[in-house]
Amino acid sequence: MTRRLAYLLVPLLLAVAGCTGTTEEPAGPAPATRAERPSPFEDCAPLTAAPPSGAAPSGASGDPLPDLALSCFTGGAPVNVRDIKGPAVINVWASWCPPCRKELPAFQRLSERAGGRFQVIGVNSRDSRGGAQSIGEDFGVRFPMLVDQGDAFERALGRNAFPLTVLVDADGRIRHTDSTGALDDARLTELVRTHLGVRL
Repeated sequence: MTRRLAYLLVPLLLAVAGCTGTTEEPAGPAPATRAERPSPFEDCAPLTAAPPSGAAPSGASGDPLPDLALSCFTGGAPVNVRDIKGPAVINVWASWCPPCRKELPAFQRLSERAGGRFQVIGVNSRDSRGGAQSIGEDFGVRFPMLVDQGDAFERALGRNAFPLTVLVDADGRIRHTDSTGALDDARLTELVRTHLGVRL
């Protein structure tokens, strides 16, 4: 009885093994992966190009920007912060920081009013790529964005504040650092006039 059962089961097992063990799936395209959304921010290459039009050396004293390489949100070669051509307004922010979110639209408007006289640059710090991407899209922020996954930029400046705004003259020297909270259009206009000599 056992032998007869074995004779019946062996062909069945071989048939099943043959169907599952030797049949290959037809070759075809790999499953599509979800493509990354395009960055809302501009490329960082112009940050180290020639100074904006009309920017003359200030001759003023101040600390230089730190010798620190940060990646660009859009990819490409890292940017050494010290090589950034001023005048510039640098905004350090994170998507999880309510005052940062509040002031970002004012920085976007400032970049639109700059008219080539200075640069507006973001430094996204201690944040996730997805969080920064979403805020950039939601608020229409387009100026170039550097990424500081830790807080190296703030530590190099001896600051620990969010948000943080740094005004840099045509010589690449820090003229003013502001950590008073969310800045609005009027305050940014005043800071740019006072510390960079640019009237908007």
